[in-house]
Amino acid sequence: MDNNQTYLNGITLPNGERWGVTIAKDELSRLPAAHYHGKLTLVDTPEGAEKAAAVLRESDVIGFDTETRPTFKRGQNHKVALMQLSTREECFLIRLNVLGLPESIKALLEDADLPKIGLSIHDDFHSLGRITDLEPRGFIDLQTYVKQYAIIDNSLTRIYGILFGKRISKGQRLTNWEAMTLTRYQQEYAALDALACIDIFDRLEREGFIPEESKHYKKIYDPADEEENS
Repeated sequence: MDNNQTYLNGITLPNGERWGVTIAKDELSRLPAAHYHGKLTLVDTPEGAEKAAAVLRESDVIGFDTETRPTFKRGQNHKVALMQLSTREECFLIRLNVLGLPESIKALLEDADLPKIGLSIHDDFHSLGRITDLEPRGFIDLQTYVKQYAIIDNSLTRIYGILFGKRISKGQRLTNWEAMTLTRYQQEYAALDALACIDIFDRLEREGFIPEESKHYKKIYDPADEEENS
């Protein structure tokens, strides 16, 4: 099998069956929880943003994610409140609801020579576009990237569970990201999402991944099922 091929719908065998790597919801729920253990830096001043950008530019890769205050009423929308930019050792939590998008951080996002790893990044770009004009460059979207390894799951939690056997908790996702003070739980949750993007990318780039050797490799489509139902 050519690992450079992109398997958008898994691997198709000669008999028409499709196989892919996917983890069931109940299996994912039984995995041990992953935790963030790196350095956390909250950025809520222009000076802090400048310092963060300087550190981030020293990294060969940056993990990227954003958080937005959840909406519980029809027609209500909130602007993105937090941006997480992570190296392998430190995550910077940039409070966009306080700062807007600082020019030093915007320049990072538009730097085509600085690799940035995220997941479902077009949604993030759409949200950031409500704050300022932005032309993101140098981004790799894991949802597309993992398809070359026949991983058909799209969520960060499922991809991480497949590769590392640990579960990223989503318990903080629907909390208030515009709160005056972000709790330690919120900060660690946000940082882990950004670092996990680097971890996934590093794992696949350095070690590769053979779908057939994964315990999560399973049949996802059988043409015989359609014949029985026709």
